[in-house]
Amino acid sequence: MDCTRPLPNRPPSNGFLAVLLAGILGLCAFTATAQTVETPREAAGSREAIVLDIEGAIGPATVEYLRRSLAEATRREAGLVILRMDTPGGLDSAMREIIRDIIASPIAIATYVSPSGARAASAGTYILYASHIAAMAPGTNLGAATPVQLGGGRQPLDRDKDDAGQDKQPSAPADAMTAKAVNDAVAFIRGLAELRGRNADWAEEAVRQAASLPARQALARSVVDIVANDLSDLLAQADGRTVRIGSTEHRLDTAGLRPVVIEPDWRTRLLATITHPSIAYVLLLIGIYGIVFEFLSPGAIVPGVIGAICLLIAAFALNLLPVNYAGVGLILLGVALMTAEAFLPSFGILGIGGIIAFVLGSLLVFDRDVPGFALSWPIVMAAATVSAGTLIIAATAAVRAHRRRVATGDTGLIGMTGEVLAWSDGHGQVHVQGERWAARADVVLAPRQRVRVVARERLTLVVEPAAETAPENRGR
Repeated sequence: MDCTRPLPNRPPSNGFLAVLLAGILGLCAFTATAQTVETPREAAGSREAIVLDIEGAIGPATVEYLRRSLAEATRREAGLVILRMDTPGGLDSAMREIIRDIIASPIAIATYVSPSGARAASAGTYILYASHIAAMAPGTNLGAATPVQLGGGRQPLDRDKDDAGQDKQPSAPADAMTAKAVNDAVAFIRGLAELRGRNADWAEEAVRQAASLPARQALARSVVDIVANDLSDLLAQADGRTVRIGSTEHRLDTAGLRPVVIEPDWRTRLLATITHPSIAYVLLLIGIYGIVFEFLSPGAIVPGVIGAICLLIAAFALNLLPVNYAGVGLILLGVALMTAEAFLPSFGILGIGGIIAFVLGSLLVFDRDVPGFALSWPIVMAAATVSAGTLIIAATAAVRAHRRRVATGDTGLIGMTGEVLAWSDGHGQVHVQGERWAARADVVLAPRQRVRVVARERLTLVVEPAAETAPENRGR
């Protein structure tokens, strides 16, 4: 069920947090009400084929979407669940959770690589192998399932030389750690192939040699079960096939099933948004900026509140993503160095070092080789430029404010100029900063003469004749 109705706009007020909490509770109540109303309308055991769309990188939001949708399909007693897939791959952890849900599903699941031009690469290939029915549309492809290690990129494979000295196909990983990852992936996908009766040898090629196949060749080599032009063709060809669900054989009755698409709900959309690497990265920076500005300007409140919220959301998102925490540490170090540049006379050394640490940390925080989970150079450079400029300007303004001459108390009075109102025997009245003060001096003064404050003794100012070379102080 799609619960993406936007919250109503509310005017800002002092009770912002209370209004926000009320809005969230209202939205949850709306969601619960919508679900309650929809239940009687959906007849149990209806002739439905639930269609779930997997587009883009596979991550935590994909897991949440499929898990909720499979539970809904089970409640509806759907005849088949179709995962309509077009993915470059994604996170290994998310892929394995999805495969566990597929294997445990009480309903047959068909993964359908569609539309024409789509692909099921990397993690998508594993999910396709795990499904009860594997199908592809003409003009699609699958494969390239070599695992990628976080922070290390794709690892080199050993290449044997033939008699002519040319490289043969890669056969084994070049180091022990990569060998473990590759062998684990091979065992995993071969197990899935044996579970579903598919071509295990080609599956191993897809892992070890990053092999790929188009739809027709995949069908000819028993990698997939069906090549279908559309959903209706898929349902027609799947009808009557026998699949294993749990420990029992189940004969599919898909003829005449009505395809019903279940869209991601608002929670899944929100999770997909905040777990996008670029969004999580920006939230992290906003959180850092907010906390830094709050320390630079205590009592501003707004930067601190926004920064704390963004920092917590970013921490939640980063906890679900494959994060290199050395990269996070370099980002924090870069921000600290750029802030320190405004306070310490380092002649730009701290600032330059901070920018370098910030850029390196931004590039390392996410693995650039995991499909769909990498930051691009333009985003990193824009963030580095904005970070350096904003933090240095803010810190410089704070330093200038601290160095500004005090305008209150004794320190504020000393050095001020004023005018003699009345004078006699070394004492009199002077006008300084719009106020009338008792004053004394060691020299003779005359009414309307300009004087400068040099000290204060309780309620009496000690003054001296003002220099005529300071006209800018007159009238103070």
